[in-house]
Formats: sequence, C-alpha cells, structure tokens
Amino acid sequence: MENYRRPIKTKRKIRKGRLFFTIFLILMISLTTYFIYQYRQGLKLASEDKIEPQEFQADIKHDTVENYLILGVDSRGEEKSRTDTMMLLSMNHETNTLKLVSFMRDIYADIPNHRSYKLNTAYYLGGVQLLKDTLNNMFDIPIHHYALIDFKNFETLVDIIAPKGVEIDVEKDMSENIDVELKKGLQRLNGKELLGYARFRMDAEGDFGRVARQQKVIEALKDEIVSISSIKNIPKFIGATQGYITTDVTNKEQLELMIKIITAGGVGIEKLTIPQEGTFTYKNYSHAGEVIQIDVEQNKQILHDFLNLD
Repeated sequence: MENYRRPIKTKRKIRKGRLFFTIFLILMISLTTYFIYQYRQGLKLASEDKIEPQEFQADIKHDTVENYLILGVDSRGEEKSRTDTMMLLSMNHETNTLKLVSFMRDIYADIPNHRSYKLNTAYYLGGVQLLKDTLNNMFDIPIHHYALIDFKNFETLVDIIAPKGVEIDVEKDMSENIDVELKKGLQRLNGKELLGYARFRMDAEGDFGRVARQQKVIEALKDEIVSISSIKNIPKFIGATQGYITTDVTNKEQLELMIKIITAGGVGIEKLTIPQEGTFTYKNYSHAGEVIQIDVEQNKQILHDFLNLD
C-alpha cells in the first residue's frame, strides 16, 4: 500500500504547486496590466506647452554624489522666462541620503560671457546650460542631471500623486499674489494651493521665507510619494512626468531614482540655503536692481562641506 500512496501525495504537491504558480502568474499579469494602463493614462496628460529639451552637458561623475539641478519656471506661454526656483537635489549613493540646496534667485552672479546679473537671469539669457555654467564657476559643484518644470504642470503632478492633497502646516494666512487663499493651520493642500504656498513671499521674510517653504514642499512631496497610500498612483505619476518635466534623465533612470527614493523610506532631506546668514549684503545696481551680494568663497566652502564633495 505504501508504494501505491506515495504517488498520490506527490501529485497533490504538484497540483498545489501549479495552483500557487497560476495564482502568482495571474497576480503579476494583473499588476503589470494595471501599471501599463496607469502609465499610459499619465502619458495622455502630456502638456502641449511642455518646455522643449535643453542643451545640457553633464559634469564628470563623482565617486559617491549625484547632483540634479531642479528648476521651476512660470512661463505663462512666453518663449523666454526666468527661473523662480533653483535647487540642487543631491543623492549620496554611499550613505543613501538626500540633500537639498536652494539658491536665492537675487544672488548677484558672474554669468559667463555676459554682464553680472541676478542668478535667475542666467536661464533667461542662455537656458539650463548657462545657469549650470554659472553655478559651476561660482561654487565649483558638479551637476550631472537637470529637471525643468513649468509651475502650471507642477499643480497637475501634485494632484496625480496626492489626489487628497499634501499635508502642510501653513504658518500664517496667505493670499496676496498667489491666486489662492490659505488659512493658518495643518491642512491638506491640492496642487494649486501647494504651489501658492510655495510661492508666497509677501511678508517680512520675503524670498528667504519663500525658499524655506519650497524646501518644505519638496520634503512633503517626497513623504507623500513613499507613503503606502500613494503607491497605486506612482505608475500614472511616472507617465505624467514624461509630458510635464523636461529632463536629460532617461525613463529607466527616472524609474531607478524613484525606486531609490522609495526604498530610502523614512530618510529625511537635509536642507541648505545659499547664501547662508552672515555671508551676504544687499546692494543696488542700475542694470540689475536690488541684489544679494554674497561672499562667494565662504558660501562655496559651506556648500562643499554640506554636500561632502571634498
């Protein structure tokens, strides 16, 4: 009897194995179908006003640090515009940490082959490459990739990844020159409200307060992306970035970066603003208006120490 029963048990194991494999295969096919469908839905949202690809020459790779120049513009349909937001997102592959540097737009900058102007004028004069060259020359920092987004498209991307809004603690009532009305307190902001919050500067802190809010928004978005509730929105979000963000980063590299950010999970973003307190003065030039005159060497060293470039 023993010789007769053993094949029956083996057959049952084989059937269970086949059943498990079939269920697993169906699940993978379903997930893949969902991912592709959502990704294509995101692609359909591609804006007709997407900014054209820019001239960009990446710097030589650093051993551990990879830097992304993130620029935000308010084109409003105009062919040329200035950069309202200039940030450097730095990823350290050795420590798996993220760092974010914001450059004040009114920094008085030596723009290659041009007269000195405010830093945000560099993009207006020569696009991403000229702005990159300006930052290279001033601070001796390597820049490996760029990402350029129009503010209007930013609103849509926020609404895709966070349909219920992004949680922000609004520190005061805000409404002037931002096209929305925000009340003080912890709340969830949709894309338009979040952009308004990030752009508000009509208070005593001026641009420095606005830069701090922009950094706060970036970290809140990072937390939203890695949250469990947003996982289902990621395929559509990735698809939409193809239409809304102009970048030199390939689709494969974007996916790899997204995975790295997600796996970083609870890792926070260390933040820095250039210039640092005590390293600048305000000056006024007839051709440039009121500017921030910085101690370049002092801020350069602060930046290198922060990014672990040395």
